[in-house]
Amino acid sequence: QVCAQLCRRPCYCPWVPPRCPRGSPLVLDGCGCCKVCARRLGEPCDFLHVCDQSQGLVCDYSSAPAGTGGTCNFEDDEEGCEVNGRLYRDGEVFQPSCRIQCHCLDGGFTCIPLCQEDVRLPSPDCPFPRRVEIPGKCCPEWICEGAQEQPLPRDARAAPGAVSPLLWSPCPPWGTEWSPCSATCGLGFASRVSNQNRLCRLETQRRLC
Repeated sequence: QVCAQLCRRPCYCPWVPPRCPRGSPLVLDGCGCCKVCARRLGEPCDFLHVCDQSQGLVCDYSSAPAGTGGTCNFEDDEEGCEVNGRLYRDGEVFQPSCRIQCHCLDGGFTCIPLCQEDVRLPSPDCPFPRRVEIPGKCCPEWICEGAQEQPLPRDARAAPGAVSPLLWSPCPPWGTEWSPCSATCGLGFASRVSNQNRLCRLETQRRLC
């Protein structure tokens, strides 16, 4: 019935096919008549203006008022993740920011931090270490107060075999309890401070919860 109302025979199509934005292929409209640009994720759609099926998209009318068009969305039977209003497909790896990387899996997602969470303790050559944001760099760096505020070289922060001057050898294990989970629902982080690592240095450790 819809086809009889919207589709005219024979087909009358423009001589020149439309120019589509990048990522939107030319496909046949809902009547199987003229070439149109496939609608992408989140774009409006209807019977004639179809979604890009090669990306697993269908026209979702669930949230649209009766008689109006829908929105291109993933099929219901395909698991996906929605993060900050954006949809990701099952198995997709994405970075909400340069400091964290996430993996969409089975309708949920797990994330790992990309910045090192080490702790710089005072030492004779750096009595007042401070972590600061460096322009042009995603992760903060350690600098020495009063030492021209230059970022510490990586080997100075975690030199092989280095032991904090505040600890002695052999290294007695020390650490705080794991903090409560940062989220009461969904994915969060728990953290603690511990010296249980190969360098026997106090560091902030994080785990998913």
